Amino acid sequence: MKLADDPEVETFRAEFSAFLDARLPTEAEARERSRSSGHIPEWARRWQRTLFETGWLLPGQPPEYGGRNATLPQQLAHLEELARRRIYHSFNPQGLGIVAASLLTFGTEEQKRRWAVPILRAEITAALGMSEPEAGSDLAALRTRAVLDGDVFTVNGQKIWTSGAHDADVLLTFVRTDPDVPKHQGLSALLIPTATDGVECRPFGSIAAEDDHDFNEVFLTGVRVPRENLVGPLGEGWRVAGGSLGHERTLLWLSYAERLQNLVDDAADVGGDQEWYATLLMDLTALRLLGYRQLGPDRNPAEISVLKLLGSEAVQTASLHALEAHGPDGLRHPARTGPCHHMNHEPFVSSWFERYARSFAGTIAGGTSEIQRNIIAERLLGLPR
Repeated sequence: MKLADDPEVETFRAEFSAFLDARLPTEAEARERSRSSGHIPEWARRWQRTLFETGWLLPGQPPEYGGRNATLPQQLAHLEELARRRIYHSFNPQGLGIVAASLLTFGTEEQKRRWAVPILRAEITAALGMSEPEAGSDLAALRTRAVLDGDVFTVNGQKIWTSGAHDADVLLTFVRTDPDVPKHQGLSALLIPTATDGVECRPFGSIAAEDDHDFNEVFLTGVRVPRENLVGPLGEGWRVAGGSLGHERTLLWLSYAERLQNLVDDAADVGGDQEWYATLLMDLTALRLLGYRQLGPDRNPAEISVLKLLGSEAVQTASLHALEAHGPDGLRHPARTGPCHHMNHEPFVSSWFERYARSFAGTIAGGTSEIQRNIIAERLLGLPR
C-alpha cells in the first residue's frame, strides 16, 4: 500500500522540496568532508541546525525536537525526497537516529535538554556503545560492569565496533549493573562523555578502504559516571536497547531501498546476463511494497525483520554482481561509480569493491541476518525455538 497519492502527503512533500531548493548548501560551502560517523563538518552542523529550527530534521517529532508532528506517511515522504536527491540525512547517523531518539523515548526532561537537543542541533555528536568482543549479536552477554556507589557508577570493560567513538562527544553505553539476575534483567544504559577520565577510544581500519577509520575499540577503566546519566530505570537497559534498535529499524528498510535504487541507476550498463538486473528491480519493488504495508493500521512489528533481511541481502547480492561484472576494474580504488553530489556520503558512490564490502554492515548491524531469520521463524511463522 503506497500512500503517496494522499493530497496531504504530496503537499507536505512539495513544501519540503521547495525548502531544499531554497536552502540547500552549495558545493563550495560543503567542501569539507566527514572523517567518521562521529564527525560532522562545520557546514553540515549549520545545515542540521537549519533543519532542526525549521522542523525538517525529524518531522515526526514535535517542534521543540526538530519536527512538526508529521504522520508516518509524511515522514516517509521526507526520507524519500532526501534519497531522491542523494542527500545524506545526518553525518552522525547513530547520534540522530538512535541515541537522540532513545533519549526522547526513555530520557528525563533534563537529559533531553542537556543531551538530546544538542545532538539534534549538531552541537555535539554521539556514538552507540553496545557490542563487545564476546557479545556482538547477543547483547545480553555483555560484561562491561558498572557498580553504583552512592550517586556515582564506576565502569570497567570494553566495547568494539563503536562507530565514530573517537570523534564523538558522548557514548550511549550499555553496561551490566546486576550480575546476580538473569542476563537480560541486569543491564542498564549510561551516557558517558568521551572526555571522561578512563575512556580510551582506539579507531581501527576496515576492509572497505585504506583510510576508513570509523570502527573503534573503546576501553573503560575506572570511569566515574554520575547517576543522573542513567537512561531509564536501573536494570531496564534491555528495554532501552530494544527501543534503541527499534528506532534504528523502523524505517531502516528505506535506506536499503535507496541503496538498491542507486544500484539500478549506477550499474544498469554492466552488460552480460540481465537476469540479475531483473532480480534487482523485483527486489526493490518487493521491498518498497512490503515497506508501505508498515504504514497501515495492521502493521506487525515483527515484519520489520522481513524488511531488514530482504533489503540488506538484496543490496549485498546486487553489489557483488556489479563488482564481478566489472572484473579487475571493479577492484580499482579509489574510484567513483555514481554521480557525485556534495550532500551525499562518498562511500555510497565509491569503488565497486568498497560498495560491496560495505554491504556487509547491513547484514550485521541492527541485528544479523541469522537473528532476523530467528525472529521471522518464531514470531511470524510460529515455529518452535
